[in-house]
Amino acid sequence: MLLVAKAPRLRGGYVIDFWAVGSDIAEKMGLIPRLEALGYSVREVRFVDRRGRKRGGFPVAIFRRLTGDRFTSLRRTDLAAAICGALDGRADMVFGDSIAGIEQEEKNGRVRLRFDRAAPREVDLVVGADGLHSRVRGLAFGPEAGFELPLGHHVAAFELAGYRPRDELVFVSHNVPGRQVSRFTLRDNRTLFLFILRDEYLAGQTPSSDRERKSALENAFADAGWECPEILGALREASGDLYFDRVSQIRMDRWARGRAVLVGDAAACVSLLAGEGTGLAMAEAYVLAGELHRNAGDYAAAFARYQALMMPFLLRKQRAAARFASTFAPRTAFGIGFRDLVTRLLGIPSVANFFIGQSVRDDIELPDYRF
Repeated sequence: MLLVAKAPRLRGGYVIDFWAVGSDIAEKMGLIPRLEALGYSVREVRFVDRRGRKRGGFPVAIFRRLTGDRFTSLRRTDLAAAICGALDGRADMVFGDSIAGIEQEEKNGRVRLRFDRAAPREVDLVVGADGLHSRVRGLAFGPEAGFELPLGHHVAAFELAGYRPRDELVFVSHNVPGRQVSRFTLRDNRTLFLFILRDEYLAGQTPSSDRERKSALENAFADAGWECPEILGALREASGDLYFDRVSQIRMDRWARGRAVLVGDAAACVSLLAGEGTGLAMAEAYVLAGELHRNAGDYAAAFARYQALMMPFLLRKQRAAARFASTFAPRTAFGIGFRDLVTRLLGIPSVANFFIGQSVRDDIELPDYRF
């Protein structure tokens, strides 16, 4: 098995929510103790006004109740590192490279891969798990524009050491119409900052460099109040990675073509705002592996069964996520106030069940494959 990663090493990453469907797989892999140690037991989501006064929010225990206490938040790369460690030398891993060409050779039933850096090689199957902007998907299925559904928002994130104040294990957010800025304290005296803005606040431009992205965020959040002057000042001087991307879903009518198949965001991105893409990707990978094992090498039958099991579930997740996206950056002050009021009521179980229960619970029973 060959694993190829674009990143030169397992680094960076942002806090994601790990819900029940992903924890099933982590449990089967024996990863739960490690992931619990790496994760963050977030206590509260808090919405504040421009003076820092609490206006809304909810205890994260709500999610733990709705998921049967199978909820944590962790860096995506911490999860990736734990999975790589669990493989324990059973896979050939190549970092800092990408697949540049896929040639499916019918005669010998193999796939010839070209890479940006490494020498070409032949493999039996190609599984593209390379995210929203999947290169494997582009090579095997065609341009991204044919599958991407933009949700009308952009998101940006960066980390900083030494920022004050710190609210430990509290996700603090401030909204003005069409925009949200948040911070969350990480270990080692670091803080994660997250910006969400509706596309109209980019003034029709898509920034293409870090300098342009920083300028776009400064323009969009200059009048937002709260800690934005300090956060934007820190962003201006930051020398680390700035994540900046549109918020989109990937919707496809099939995930396999020949010997190439997609999983995770490459196949059915629910969007960054949904908060469970990594757990869903683990579930998809588990079902794909299980069907390949169960079908004894008949990859076409395995791919078909994998899609039949997972696609309806992912479509429901995508629909729920599309509806939920607008709550992050409501267009109006009234919308922000209504969102804050609803979040204050989420401590009531019946209210939580009505507003978020359906999107949080995973209405799928994964097969128990006997590897």
